[in-house]
Amino acid sequence: MFYQIRTVLNEIYNRWQLNRGNVQFGKILICGRITIINSGGKIEIGDGCMINSGKGHNPIGGDTVCRLVSYGGIIKLGNRVGISNSTVVSRNSVIIEDDVFIGGSCKIYDNDFHSINMEKRVYLSNEIPCKPVHIKKGAFIGAHTMILKGVTIGAGSVVGAGSVVTRDIPDGEIWAGNPVRFVKSIKEYQEKG
Repeated sequence: MFYQIRTVLNEIYNRWQLNRGNVQFGKILICGRITIINSGGKIEIGDGCMINSGKGHNPIGGDTVCRLVSYGGIIKLGNRVGISNSTVVSRNSVIIEDDVFIGGSCKIYDNDFHSINMEKRVYLSNEIPCKPVHIKKGAFIGAHTMILKGVTIGAGSVVGAGSVVTRDIPDGEIWAGNPVRFVKSIKEYQEKG
């Protein structure tokens, strides 16, 4: 009974968050409570998306919730995207195409949050470096990965858990590490088993 009441309350809360954030969304499933912050941007969530958000909804990344934060930027989750307890922050654009899986506790940022210049940083200048992030169809992002501004991750590619991605990853490849580096192609991996 308690679980059913909590589920209904979460659904009400999530609907409020989506509406308050002016989010365009299709048929989606949210397990837990999502956080939406939209300051003049655009957030879209496609059909068939599954969002895990909260301690009991993904043991790999149960230390946080799922956050979609737009400071005037675009966040677009395509159809059938799976995302767990991760944070996406946009001042420019973060485009995540169809069938992408994002593991627990990932961070995706299209900006630096502050200037490198000390005076601009101290006086909170709005001149913040931003570049779009694009994750193409069918990519898989391992848990605890950080994807930084200006990165494109290729279709069907895999990023290993705990990676820090600061450069583009081509289609159909496996990359991992900090900083991220090439491991092997998906085709090579499949051939060797």
